Amino acid sequence: MPLVAHNELPTFARLHNQGETTVLSREKAKHQHIREQHIGLLNMMPDKALAATERQFFRLVGESNPIAQFYMHPFTLDELPRSEAAQQHIDQYYDRFEDLQRDGLDALIITGANVSGPELEKQPFWKPLIEVIDWAAENVTSTLCSCLATHAVMQFRYAQKRTHHSPKRWGIFEHQVIDKQHPLVFDINTRFDAPHSRWNDVSLQQFRQAGLRVLACSEEVGVHLASSADGLKFIFFQGHPEYDTISLLKEYKREVLLYASGNRSDYPPFPQRYIGETEKAILNEYRMRLDEALHKDQALPEFPEPLINQHLPNSWHDTAEALVSNWLGMVYQLTHQQRKLPLMPGIDPDDPLGLLAQDKPA
Repeated sequence: MPLVAHNELPTFARLHNQGETTVLSREKAKHQHIREQHIGLLNMMPDKALAATERQFFRLVGESNPIAQFYMHPFTLDELPRSEAAQQHIDQYYDRFEDLQRDGLDALIITGANVSGPELEKQPFWKPLIEVIDWAAENVTSTLCSCLATHAVMQFRYAQKRTHHSPKRWGIFEHQVIDKQHPLVFDINTRFDAPHSRWNDVSLQQFRQAGLRVLACSEEVGVHLASSADGLKFIFFQGHPEYDTISLLKEYKREVLLYASGNRSDYPPFPQRYIGETEKAILNEYRMRLDEALHKDQALPEFPEPLINQHLPNSWHDTAEALVSNWLGMVYQLTHQQRKLPLMPGIDPDDPLGLLAQDKPA
């Protein structure tokens, strides 16, 4: 929760000048109403990952602040095909976008999605996703985009189309903070890990051509974290900070089963910097038994997930939690008392964090 700079104590100014976002002026504090925050989650993941993605993002939001009260509002797009069971889950527990438009949101998270082919404009969800993005840009304090959602916003709003890469960028990669002044990265490690799992990429040069703020990069997999020029309207992730410890293993298992069913021609490589040498030996032995079973047309061996799970690393969750905490802290301090309005009185909608003013030469 924020500190109120209620007097001229130099420590308040020192903390504020160092990028500490939890210091509020007395004037801002007068306009801030302590109320619950309403966070939308546009969940575009396929059926098998629908509930897991809910839990991952709910967990990050819930762990970000032990005092603030967050109301999560998951919703999806009708154009995404669903099984009967998944549709029942959505009908019973999910909000409708029309209702959220009426009631308002303080912040919005848009997940990635599994698609066939790199052309996003050919996907059935493209137009309705644009509708959500357009509405959020005008009515929501901040929108956090994950992976494919980042690529969609980059193409639709900034005319920067993603590029297909092979092999897949898959595993845990080291990143470095390159804009230490942005409140989003305040007090996080200047070097940190994050998972990636994607075939497509928007390059560092493209982010900069679009006039966006690149906050964290990897020498191996490029931009991980960026924001819109104002620093708040859109937050972009190309990686997956929300992933559970087992998420990459689940993806590896899925690819192995695709190979076993004949829907993948080559055996999948291991995700980088994720599986230890002992566990690789177990999985290599499994591969030999699987190939033998396929050759002899026998029953497939059980994937040795229990033997691997307990030894998987997680070197990204603390940083992910800190980033989401910083993001929601910015939203909390700037959002209007009324849920339907994005910014409190006196906040410049074009420069809510004052970053553009700082960028101007003296």
